[in-house]
Amino acid sequence: MTTLLIIAVLVVFAALLYVFWRQQQKHLKFSTRVFVALFAGIVFGGLLQLIFGTKDAVTAGALEWIQIVGNGYVSLLQMLVMPLVFVSIVCAFTRMKESNKLGKISFTVLATLLATTAVAALIGYTSIVVFNLDGASFTQGAAESARIAELAQRQTQVENLSIPQQILSFIPTNVFADLAGTRATSTIGVVIFSAFVGVAYLGVKRKAPNEAEFFEKLMDSLYKIVMRIVTLVLRLTPYGVFALMTNVLASSDFAAIVNLGKFILASYSALIVVMLVHLLVLSFVKVSPVTYLKKALPVLSFAFTSRSSAGSMPLNIETQTKAFGVDDATANFAASFGISIGQNGCAGVYPAMLATIVAPTAGIDIFSIQFVLMLIAVVTISSFGVAGVGGGATFASLIVLGALNLPIAIVGLVISVEPLIDMARTAINVSDAMVAGIVTSTRIKEIDRSVLENPDALIDTQA
Repeated sequence: MTTLLIIAVLVVFAALLYVFWRQQQKHLKFSTRVFVALFAGIVFGGLLQLIFGTKDAVTAGALEWIQIVGNGYVSLLQMLVMPLVFVSIVCAFTRMKESNKLGKISFTVLATLLATTAVAALIGYTSIVVFNLDGASFTQGAAESARIAELAQRQTQVENLSIPQQILSFIPTNVFADLAGTRATSTIGVVIFSAFVGVAYLGVKRKAPNEAEFFEKLMDSLYKIVMRIVTLVLRLTPYGVFALMTNVLASSDFAAIVNLGKFILASYSALIVVMLVHLLVLSFVKVSPVTYLKKALPVLSFAFTSRSSAGSMPLNIETQTKAFGVDDATANFAASFGISIGQNGCAGVYPAMLATIVAPTAGIDIFSIQFVLMLIAVVTISSFGVAGVGGGATFASLIVLGALNLPIAIVGLVISVEPLIDMARTAINVSDAMVAGIVTSTRIKEIDRSVLENPDALIDTQA
């Protein structure tokens, strides 16, 4: 009977996938299809939860197959990250008309990412104070205990890692290993190597223009091929979003959500405030917050469901260039740096919240200026090198808690609601990368306002 029910669920799932395929054949707008898939995933996953429950064999068996679509889609996007980072950064050099702008691009992108992370840390701290969660204690069950034991082992990997050592870890010693993504900081390693290739190209261009022209054409061809693959994969977005959201709703532990409801509310409140800060920053560079939200929603929706900043990178770049008019060089730099540096949600808000919760248990006065300034400084510096995939927030939290000599058990105690909060954190991470791109492109006067202000200028996967 269980097998028949699993088959029935999968038949319904396949039928809904067919509906999305028909929408694509009718050339329905990409953003509309993504939102329909998101809503359908919420309803379908909710029904599975309501009818069978989270731990039923039918739910587990059906999700095992459904995850092929969702996780498979995320894996395809992650497959593109390293090739996309490499060709994007190198082509940023080959396409840049004025090479002296590269320094300004890098500085502005990094400054925006880190400054907003510092603000995000302050917002995370404030949310704990407002919701009166400082010194709060949470229920510790079997899953939480196992997670705490696992974290204790993981902390040994970062507790002796000083800030100079952390910076040194960014430098690639084997670029092929970094292209394979073998380290948490592999993305930054590829960015650094790509920058060296770009600088070398500029030197060759001055001394041997014929060879430089050949290399430029080669990289341009590679870029077009990679972006074509991106387009092909992005066509699968509605299917991936539907499967991912179905899995989230069908497997969420609603009892745990109720128990940790106040912490979840504090987290989402803080993340919403960070988004408002993003909109405020955009208003300073004369970008309408309403326009930004309308055009950014497809990529933010995917980031929300996939919980992968790295997987969202192709959509991130496409949205910046085709919807906001950001120049190619800036969009590629912002998206690449945004994967591992200054993530407002995972490396800003979250570690600051956890540190503020446990600080009173260590006898620390969280209202002292010294603690607040130290927290913001540690969180901002520690935001370098956070992996843009699931688990990055845990890594950042361990670094921050270790640097402040605070207990790490709090990270394990909120494990049951981690996926739910991580969804919003990831969306904020991706938003920050796009904001950095828009601000930087505006500063160097390369943004195309005609594209930005055109309501029909959206990412299109039909071509």
